[in-house]
Amino acid sequence: MIYINVIAYDLRELGFDVKTQVPIPLVYKEVKLDAGFRLDLLVENKVIVEIKSIEALVPVHFAQTLTYLKLSNLKLALLINFK
Repeated sequence: MIYINVIAYDLRELGFDVKTQVPIPLVYKEVKLDAGFRLDLLVENKVIVEIKSIEALVPVHFAQTLTYLKLSNLKLALLINFK
């Protein structure tokens, strides 16, 4: 979580609009479900930034990021690992 706040702070200092922990609802048959999906960072309402601090990224991390892209109807995401 500290990485998220630091990156958000720096991006805001550069003049970017940054939202943190943005909830993404899952819509199923016109029913909005709170599935607990949250974007780490949303920059300028265009770019998803997912932050990890783990030994190695595994396929589930890429799948999570792709799921966020699909559910948000956005086209660009960054998956960053600080470990």
